[in-house]
Amino acid sequence: MTLRPKQKNEVALRTLFDALVSGGAAIVPHGAIDQVRVTGITLDSRDVRPGDLYVGMPGSKAHGSEFLRQALRNGAVAMVTDAQGWRLAGDEIPGIEVENPRIHLGSLSACVYDTDSYDALKFGVTGTNGKTSVIYMLAELVEMLHMSTGISTTAERRIGEEVIVSSLTSPEASELHALLARMKEEHVRAVCVEISAQAVVRNRIDGVLFDVVAFNNFSQDHLDEFGSMDAYFSAKSALFSPLHAKRGVVVVDSQWGRKIVSDSKIPVTTLASEYGSEADWHFAVTSESLDGTSFVLSGPEGAHFRARVPQLGKFMAENAALAIVMLLEAGIPGTELSNALGSSGLIEAYIPGRLENMSQDSRIRFYVDYGHTPGAFEVMLDALNRLVEGRVIMLFGADGDRDPTKRESMGAIAAKGSDVLIVCDYNPRTEDPAEIRAALLAGARSAAGSGTEILEIADPGSAVRKAIEIATPNDVILYAGPGHEEFREVAGKNIPFSAREEVRIALREAGFNA
Repeated sequence: MTLRPKQKNEVALRTLFDALVSGGAAIVPHGAIDQVRVTGITLDSRDVRPGDLYVGMPGSKAHGSEFLRQALRNGAVAMVTDAQGWRLAGDEIPGIEVENPRIHLGSLSACVYDTDSYDALKFGVTGTNGKTSVIYMLAELVEMLHMSTGISTTAERRIGEEVIVSSLTSPEASELHALLARMKEEHVRAVCVEISAQAVVRNRIDGVLFDVVAFNNFSQDHLDEFGSMDAYFSAKSALFSPLHAKRGVVVVDSQWGRKIVSDSKIPVTTLASEYGSEADWHFAVTSESLDGTSFVLSGPEGAHFRARVPQLGKFMAENAALAIVMLLEAGIPGTELSNALGSSGLIEAYIPGRLENMSQDSRIRFYVDYGHTPGAFEVMLDALNRLVEGRVIMLFGADGDRDPTKRESMGAIAAKGSDVLIVCDYNPRTEDPAEIRAALLAGARSAAGSGTEILEIADPGSAVRKAIEIATPNDVILYAGPGHEEFREVAGKNIPFSAREEVRIALREAGFNA
């Protein structure tokens, strides 16, 4: 179930109809729309609640109107769908016919939940890797400024102490606006949202105007959906428009960041990690260890910050620096932010399943991470190889039914950056897991050095235990892929599996504290 406001706001269906007409949509009324009032909106028939407007969306496998009976049982009072949807539904329910329901979902949801009147600071973050980490660091900084915060990430939706698990990186527009309405009700003053490329092109963030959006990095992912790197990048860069945001912050260490700046339709501030490069802000790592990373951040008019994050790697320092600049761009005074950081400068953000050390024992370090792209592997392994005295033992798998073109490069990067590599299953979905492992192993064997040991252990639990068995003092284990997730999808079925819990159990079995 999605998070929604506790107090329902009634809106006449005629009001929604008139709003669509004034927006230029070609629409047709069905039934007695003047007699209907709605209190919620959703495109998921399972999440319909009494008084809801159900949106029957055309899909790749089925049409949403096919699930109208379930929506009616759950209390739907009206429906919005296209001509095909009404042919499937008949006249069982009043509603509105519109050619493309998806492109109107954001404006309808904003009207139903009255989110246009919500004046909290709104932050959005896009990029290939590290979006979730930026959001958690941003939220921690907001809390340090004594402002209430709400977040929406790949891992969870959170308002204060209330948390639900996320099903999508970015929620559908109906869920997002319901979440904003609940945040408004709970007096949340800063909203932090992770924004995927799919969210931009599929209208999931429509009807929300962010105060500041940010871009951190870009590398191969989702080519099964977008077809090319250029198309994938265009989806992300479209966030930097007046339709979606007032201002932007962009990391310009790559050609992609610089292209965002040149193409942006809104004012942008730039951040770089090299002091010789042209940017408004620069950050540099001052010290790093397996226990954390310290950095300095310098900007216009002598602005200067010192900070530290309890995670390893330059990329984590970059995530924190980006969060700081976003707050400054939103109008938070630098003196307030400096005072909040204090003398320690510690941004103590807990980021579930992001280079999370599952061991409470000094004799072993076992990190679980959500990274599942070549770019994520590269930055993590680079950081570990600079800091680890012993060997890097890595285990990973790959998603089934998702961008198969990245599998060999994932295997190659993993083999180059580790001393022992264990290939196991992840989420095979409808694919043959043996074929997925074969592609990963082919990439690994093509790039492995003479000293790299490569193992194939299909069962993730057995792979975890093998990694612990062969680890010696000063070695570090990295389990990449599952991160915070609580299940694996095998042959179309979700099987409960938490990598974090599996690692904790295996560590205890081996006599370690976890």
